[in-house]
Amino acid sequence: MVRRTKEDAAQTRQQIIVAARQVFHAHGVVRSSLEKIAKAAGVTRGAIYWHFRNKAELFFAVRDDAFVPMVGCTDAILFDPAWRNPLDAIEASTQAFFRALHETSAFREVFEIMIVRCEYVDEFADIEAEVARPALEFFKKIESLFLRAQETKHLRRGVSPVAAARSTWAFTSGLLHLFLGTSRGANISPEMAASMITDHIALFRCCAVDPGCRQDQ
Repeated sequence: MVRRTKEDAAQTRQQIIVAARQVFHAHGVVRSSLEKIAKAAGVTRGAIYWHFRNKAELFFAVRDDAFVPMVGCTDAILFDPAWRNPLDAIEASTQAFFRALHETSAFREVFEIMIVRCEYVDEFADIEAEVARPALEFFKKIESLFLRAQETKHLRRGVSPVAAARSTWAFTSGLLHLFLGTSRGANISPEMAASMITDHIALFRCCAVDPGCRQDQ
């Protein structure tokens, strides 16, 4: 009986998270009341408060529901010891991220909610730093890979690993906004995004005529 109760509670919590994602995406976060979410989830407002203290906590649960498994997948690619060239790892991980945006509607919806459909005012005014945390973690991860690329002589000479990480951070952020359609007329297809990622990482790769660079892949 206790086990069944825990399973029921977990199922209800997941129903609320899915409903919140759909309501946030359809109406925007500010205009999405807990009453709307409760109705969409088929539960009472009290059931939402049983699992979440407020709308901000529910917002982060929606984010983490999509982020945690995806970050696990992209990190597995990024830090796979099989990569001989760290730049290949950065490229492959970034490609996987944008493929997931195209192929996984829930993942894409969460990013659209965070970037397009959430105003960081009122009760959300103090959470913007937490919203930005995954992006900062991404920067630190790729910075460590660019540093390794420099150590293994796969990074083009004269390129600072920190500058390369900042450039890639800015590039992926801009591509994300374009890919989600926040800039009208961008029309970034998955194939175009993949090509842009390859071209961006190529800027940091060793040149074949540079004797100080390592040419094996």
